[in-house]
Amino acid sequence: MMDNQIPQHSDEIVVGLDIGTTKIACFIGRKNEFGKIELLGYGRSESVGVSRGVVANIDRTVESIKQAVQEAEEKVGAQIGLVNVGIAGQHIKSLQHRGLITRENLEAEISQLDIEALIDDMHKLVMQPGEEILHVIPQEFTVDNEQGIKDPIGMAGVRLEANFHIITGQIAAAQNIYKCIRKAGLEVDQLILEPLASAASVLSEEEKEAGVALVDIGGGTTDIAIFQDGIIRHTAVIPFGGNVISDDIRQGCQIMKRQAEQLKKKFGSALSKETKANEIVCIPGLTGKKPKEIALKTLAQIIEARMTEIIEHVHYEIRSSGYGDQLIGGIVLTGGGSQLKHVTQLFQFVTGLDCRLGFPGEHIAKAPEDTSIPSYSTGVGLVIKGYDTLRTQRTADASGDAPQLKIQPRDIGIDKFFKSIKNWFETEDMS
Repeated sequence: MMDNQIPQHSDEIVVGLDIGTTKIACFIGRKNEFGKIELLGYGRSESVGVSRGVVANIDRTVESIKQAVQEAEEKVGAQIGLVNVGIAGQHIKSLQHRGLITRENLEAEISQLDIEALIDDMHKLVMQPGEEILHVIPQEFTVDNEQGIKDPIGMAGVRLEANFHIITGQIAAAQNIYKCIRKAGLEVDQLILEPLASAASVLSEEEKEAGVALVDIGGGTTDIAIFQDGIIRHTAVIPFGGNVISDDIRQGCQIMKRQAEQLKKKFGSALSKETKANEIVCIPGLTGKKPKEIALKTLAQIIEARMTEIIEHVHYEIRSSGYGDQLIGGIVLTGGGSQLKHVTQLFQFVTGLDCRLGFPGEHIAKAPEDTSIPSYSTGVGLVIKGYDTLRTQRTADASGDAPQLKIQPRDIGIDKFFKSIKNWFETEDMS
């Protein structure tokens, strides 16, 4: 049983909102007295306004968000205002870039302020029209030609360089998310790439160090995040997931979509050879129609064909990242699509890499039993990422000379454009 109200020793509540293609899930968490994250409550609703990870209908999405949030609030006994929201979709791209700064104050140690200056420079990169930078993630640092430094804070040096993993997305897609959240009476704290959130909830530090590929098979998208030496190396979003399997079952077996989804969950298998040929399931027919008999062997063949296609796309992304032969930790599967029977074996067969299922309860102290399933990895991960940002803020504030990290979403409207023009003219006039 979950608590009815937030315990008194909890000073900060973090909320994760996963706006997925098949469901919208809201998770409320806080740190306990031991510094571990506890899930206080959660709510979920059917997602009816999202297609392939992107908001397609504002009003429907808003209603689904309200329903999920209300359910979570009722379980916790408190209202929420700020939420950490996941973003996915085919429009997500990633690139590598290198930045450098020359430090003027040679006496002072390298601080968070210097790293923030580097990150801000990356945010100034010119993107394709209609695109914006979502995440700038530092990888290795170089201090005065000394390479391979993971944390340069406290070091002395003149020239600070870094490799960055930059994740971009469409401005319109992000704006639609903001619009939905505000219409639901909430505000966006952070917009977080969904595979990064999922990775935070299911991957261990040892796996990230050894080299691992996280594969989150959702309803509308399959998200990939590749880590090596503890650093994010590659991210990708494949624009199809479990829903295309259900659609194939619907067409192949000539049944309704709802029946196809239930059939997949209860009797589906990703390996046809593991299914007996004489096993049959009976599906109720429409009004006045006879029930339909479906062989589970046929069902498994349909699932295996489509799942193999998804795995081949995943394998291509792993190979194209350049880290395919360095993944000692293999593949970690999560998301609703990973709950199919024998899916890990099929992944191992197609890719040749070790594979395991990832569960979101691995990095939290206390979680309701019904939330410790792969389909909730993103929602739980959004709570974890929210606390990571809070910790970074506190570190920055404690250092004294470091700026407070901006959590609020960057202004991506036309106002920002005109403001920058105005500032430029004012600067010119002064000079």
